[in-house]
This record gives sequence, structure tokens and C-alpha cells, in this order.
Amino acid sequence: MNKEYFKQYSMKLNRDMEGCLYGHAGVPMLFIPCQNGHFYDFESFHMSEVLSPWIDSGQVMVFSIDTIDKETWSSEFGDGGYKSWRHESWMEYIFYEVVPYIQYIAGERNGGGDTRIITFGCSLGATHAVNLYLRRPDIFRGLMALSGIYTASYGFGDYRDEKVYLNSPVEYL
Repeated sequence: MNKEYFKQYSMKLNRDMEGCLYGHAGVPMLFIPCQNGHFYDFESFHMSEVLSPWIDSGQVMVFSIDTIDKETWSSEFGDGGYKSWRHESWMEYIFYEVVPYIQYIAGERNGGGDTRIITFGCSLGATHAVNLYLRRPDIFRGLMALSGIYTASYGFGDYRDEKVYLNSPVEYL
């Protein structure tokens, strides 16, 4: 299986962010790890083995990235305003930095065509995947979400602002 580690400086998050690409061609998929997870969880939890028939045959390529949940949804410190701002910065990191990178790689390796992405995750990763898909259907063509928490009250308690609302599908749907 083709595996490529990447590390890029994020202007949206003001730090390096890491990830890994599994595969050489196919429909691009974006994996969001479980709560407080890291990009290597895709492999550590044997998901790369499960998807290997599709990855190896060039039907899909999976991009696995880090979260910043420890600073946002999982943080017990800081006020809700900071946490919601920080989480929205991570969403912008995906929309404006990760997605163009994925679309460039997918276009290059697939000879053009549709570069929209399937997003997927489990647990809080599923929550993030659903938000990505619902907020930007122009970018994301599909979704797999397993056992997510679809209300922002899980990570933000009673705190509410526009950014929390935009990340709480139970509210905005």
C-alpha cells in the first residue's frame, strides 16, 4: 500500500499539522480521527487494513489528519468563546488548506475529473465529518459517520454563539 506522510504549516492554526495519505489514486476520502485523535489512528486502529482492497486497487485514497479536540471540544479550560473560535479555525484549516491539497493530489493522480471528497469518522470524528459534509456540500460528495454526537452542547456546555451553532447539526438542521 502506498503511504505518504505529510507535515504542513497551517496559517489558520499557526502551527505544523501532520497527516498521511494512503493509496495512489481513486476517490479522495478524508478521515477524521476519534476524540483527541491523531492522523496515525487510521492505521493504528487497523482501518487501513479494512480498506486495503479499495486502497490498493486505486478505487479510493484516504487522507488522515489530526484534530485539535484537546483545545476545543475536550478542553476543560478556557472560555466557550475561545474554544468555539479555535474549533472554527480548525474547520477553516480543513476548508482552505487541507481540501485544496487533497483536490490537487486527487486531480493529479486521477487525471482530473471530480475531486469532491468523501469525509468519514467515528465518535467525535463522525461529528466533525457530518459538519464538514453539511456545511460544504460543494466540496464533500459523501459521508460515513459512525456513532457521533451531533449536538455542540457535548463540547461547549451551555455556551452558545454563532460558531457553536454552526457546529451543532441538531440545532441548525
